[in-house]
Amino acid sequence: MQRLNAKASSSYSPARHPVRALIVTPTRELAIQVEESVRTYGKYQKLKSTCIYGGVGIQPQIDALRGGIDVVVATPGRLLDHVQQKTIDLRQVEILVLDEADRMLDMGFIPDIRRILALVPATRQNLLFSATFPEEIRKLAASFMKDPVTVEVARRNTPAELVGQVAHPVASDRKRDLLAHLVKTNDWRQVLVFTRTKHGANRLAQQLERSGIEADAIHGNKSQNARTRALTRFKDNELRVLVATDIAARGLDIEALPHVVNYDMPHVAEDYVHRIGRTGRAGVEGEAVSLVSPEERPLLAAIEKLINRKIDSRVVEGFEPGNASAPRERQEPRREQRPPKRFQQKQQPRRNGQQAQPRWNGQPQQPRRNGQPQARPGARRNGGGRSGYVSPELEAQLREGRMRAREDAPYEPAEEIAPAQPAPRPAPTITHRASRGVRRVLGALLGGNGNGNKDDAS
Repeated sequence: MQRLNAKASSSYSPARHPVRALIVTPTRELAIQVEESVRTYGKYQKLKSTCIYGGVGIQPQIDALRGGIDVVVATPGRLLDHVQQKTIDLRQVEILVLDEADRMLDMGFIPDIRRILALVPATRQNLLFSATFPEEIRKLAASFMKDPVTVEVARRNTPAELVGQVAHPVASDRKRDLLAHLVKTNDWRQVLVFTRTKHGANRLAQQLERSGIEADAIHGNKSQNARTRALTRFKDNELRVLVATDIAARGLDIEALPHVVNYDMPHVAEDYVHRIGRTGRAGVEGEAVSLVSPEERPLLAAIEKLINRKIDSRVVEGFEPGNASAPRERQEPRREQRPPKRFQQKQQPRRNGQQAQPRWNGQPQQPRRNGQPQARPGARRNGGGRSGYVSPELEAQLREGRMRAREDAPYEPAEEIAPAQPAPRPAPTITHRASRGVRRVLGALLGGNGNGNKDDAS
């Protein structure tokens, strides 16, 4: 800011205020926070600044850029949107800052960062800031930096010394109960809780609300207005618990935050350092609590190896890892298991005061007739079609006729016939076409001459 102010212009002309410094951050919340700091540090300077990020309307940002801006704080995606619409000119940038540099240079952001690097002048100052800086990221940074100098204010990958760290072993299905217990018994008033997934953050916030603890969630699926509102309420002590994904772990500054809880242990050990770095800031002590299930012990071991320190492990009475049968504060109602719809019986409405017959496979069942057992609905009779009851003797002779028919000619499928009426009939009427062998058998059964004439078959 001092370097830029030495050549700052007091003119109100937009042409006198080209973009001279570009600060790129991985999250919207961090971009807003950094731009607020720029305004604070430049309160008595002639520099103009603005913040551009996604999730909000782009037109106010375009209007601000047209008015002339010296310092731009941006997230990569929205910055490239402005570049595409030609609403920002980066050809006079003197200083390029990558905040949370290790996150900005991982595989998720590196394509956008490479595009941004191609838009700024080759001669510039690059500044990279981060609490952790893995060796592979350091090598990648060296590919676009010239004779870089490293400034370290603390040992690499180490949390602040004022942060007390403790791990509570607990079964995974009892973490919520333990968290509620810690918040209530210790009377915690401001707690930042980290989960691994967005859905997990929403679910935990809702469960804490049902337990009588004011809570809200902040993550990438929420609108920017909802995220800003939740963060503001938390900073103003209107919320006891703010549940967040790692979106809030990067650089977020909450004044005098006393407690940070790792509800889910991070898969990347460096993220642990960023998470607990939200407390113990600016000389104020803080506490970092980790809820560690048995399956998360390897993750805890990786964290201890990274920070070169053993984290104190304390078992909370009543929440021992093997105490899976301990009562919950509030049992969630179990959903009734129902069979798939295709296996459910369709109940037909009552007709004329009588309950309609149940259906099987979408077809109505036929009632028993003459005391004979009911055959499966839809079974093929007499070569096809659905009809009434057929005696076993007739069915056996028809089967024999079909076998003979196969020797005489290929079998032809039968046509559909009308269902039989409930009234008794002397003999079944055959109206469909049949092969020559079937007609011969039917003619003999019905008193014909057996020669398979049409009259015999009818």
